[in-house]
Amino acid sequence: MNELVPAGYADLLSALKERIKSAQIRAALAVNSELIRLYWSIGREILERQQAEGWGAKVIERLARDLQVAFPKMQGLSPRNLKYMRSFAEAWGDDGIVQRVVAQLPWGQNISLIEKIKDNPTRLWYAQKAVQNGWSHAILEHQI
Repeated sequence: MNELVPAGYADLLSALKERIKSAQIRAALAVNSELIRLYWSIGREILERQQAEGWGAKVIERLARDLQVAFPKMQGLSPRNLKYMRSFAEAWGDDGIVQRVVAQLPWGQNISLIEKIKDNPTRLWYAQKAVQNGWSHAILEHQI
């Protein structure tokens, strides 16, 4: 079926496709940022409770099981990931840094920064460079 396309249609279609793609990217970045801040707050809560109340590692195992039951469709609530959240909160004690820089990175990159770099100034430098340069996980690890 050959339909006549009105003048300017191709330009409109192209512009709309770009706006949709841009909105999708912004939405994905917003979701990632919110998830990173959630992980930091969960990790901070676990860290504070362990310090204040002497909770051991077994509490993380129990917490993971209970959270997985409460949110069966949500990934990222394994004992291993809750331990990463705790380490993440411990490494980035300043919520401001998390919101400004670290929340712009995917979780996998944040885990790499925590595991591979032990001092905060260097860790922050790599986080900033990854954000500025749009480094993938593989490139970040290669740079480290």
